[in-house]
Amino acid sequence: MPAKPTLLAPSILSADFTNLKVSIELAEKAGADWLHCDVMDGVFVPNITFGPFIVQAINQCSDLIIDTHLMITDPDRFIEDFIKAGSDQITVHLEACPHLHRTIQFIKSLGAKAGVSINPATPVSLLEPVLADLDLVLLMSVNPGFGGQKFIHGAVRKIAALDAMRMELNPELVIAVDGGITEENASLVVAAGADALIAGTAFFRAPDPIAAARKLKGLE
Repeated sequence: MPAKPTLLAPSILSADFTNLKVSIELAEKAGADWLHCDVMDGVFVPNITFGPFIVQAINQCSDLIIDTHLMITDPDRFIEDFIKAGSDQITVHLEACPHLHRTIQFIKSLGAKAGVSINPATPVSLLEPVLADLDLVLLMSVNPGFGGQKFIHGAVRKIAALDAMRMELNPELVIAVDGGITEENASLVVAAGADALIAGTAFFRAPDPIAAARKLKGLE
């Protein structure tokens, strides 16, 4: 049985915001599968990025899946706004949701796919009660808040542990990894069980983003 192709999701956070449409066209030309939108509130993480209006702008100039990662406190307040703006997938943080199952069901009730993310210090075992309800798990391989950080190698063991869990509880689950992904470590991450790679610096700031995308996707 042939291996599934690796999904690539360039992170808009590393794009050229002075000409976002050109950055999106570059991602499309490079064969990106999703566009990853990092939403930060300056509370849950020490940075502030953007709101639904940027997602709406992206949606107006691309047909790619919009994968929105809410690194915010009390995400239920804004989930509907981001889905109305064009988000196809909404990922919330386990650490930010006191009623995680209810939040997951809320996302699904609005017609989007539901994902949960965990920080590097959070064990994957905490996902077990909701794993069967999820479309996506996003494992952070850096501490969230800023782009360009170095990959935390302990994430590889967590990917493998989550891969084993999904085989039992939810074989259709997509495992995505975000943080410090490079051409050098992408194959290691995929070999551990990841399906999708979130890449900001490694894609948008590469000397040749199209060539970088091929390497990240394991095509050369």
